[in-house]
Amino acid sequence: MTGEPARVVIVTGGSKGLGLGLVQSFLDSGARVATCARAASDQITRWQDDSETAERFLFRTADLSSRPDTQDFVAAVIEKWGRIDVLINNAGVAREGVLALSEDDDLDVVVDLNIKGTIYMTRLVSRRMLANRSGAIVNISSIVGRSGYRGLAIYSATKAALDGFTRAMARELGSRGITVNSIAPGYLTTELSSTLAPSQLKQIVRRTPLGRLGDAEDVARVAQFLVDPANTFITGQVIVVDGGLTG
Repeated sequence: MTGEPARVVIVTGGSKGLGLGLVQSFLDSGARVATCARAASDQITRWQDDSETAERFLFRTADLSSRPDTQDFVAAVIEKWGRIDVLINNAGVAREGVLALSEDDDLDVVVDLNIKGTIYMTRLVSRRMLANRSGAIVNISSIVGRSGYRGLAIYSATKAALDGFTRAMARELGSRGITVNSIAPGYLTTELSSTLAPSQLKQIVRRTPLGRLGDAEDVARVAQFLVDPANTFITGQVIVVDGGLTG
């Protein structure tokens, strides 16, 4: 270990599912990690109470579709650690149902968090990174944004938008040494896949060349690679992590 302080990493939506796995991966690597969610979870409490992680962990309740909440969260990170080196935009929500029968409220919830929330957070954090002339941003999109999925039109649209946002931000920030990439996960063994019927899960596994669902660690390893300071020439890319499902 060098004498340099551990990097400061923000993972949004880190209370459960993929976000929880991402937080754990960065804590295991020695980083200082801040996360936020609309509510805490049992794992959040364990990290706060664990003597090995408590000083390197920060949690705040926040609704990232709210600009004041986003501002308060980023301000808390800066107050505690003075900088932000890595941003993982993971927070997101889905509402299932065919578009013709969808409610306005469902549309607003998905768009406000998945797109607006990511943009609010990135705008605030990128200002800090620009001042430091360094940083790494990873947006968690989805294979659904690339291939579409019946009953998830709104969610698919927001995830496709994140990939476009990634490419644009890579161009905006690249000259300051800041990388911006997307990870598009396939079906993972998280709470989101638990809503699928066993027959659907078996069909997905059969169609996946590697013969299994993914897990949070599969995505976390790619995130760790993309934000590694040694990565100085990969930006504006969408990395698919789906076991070969979409070919």
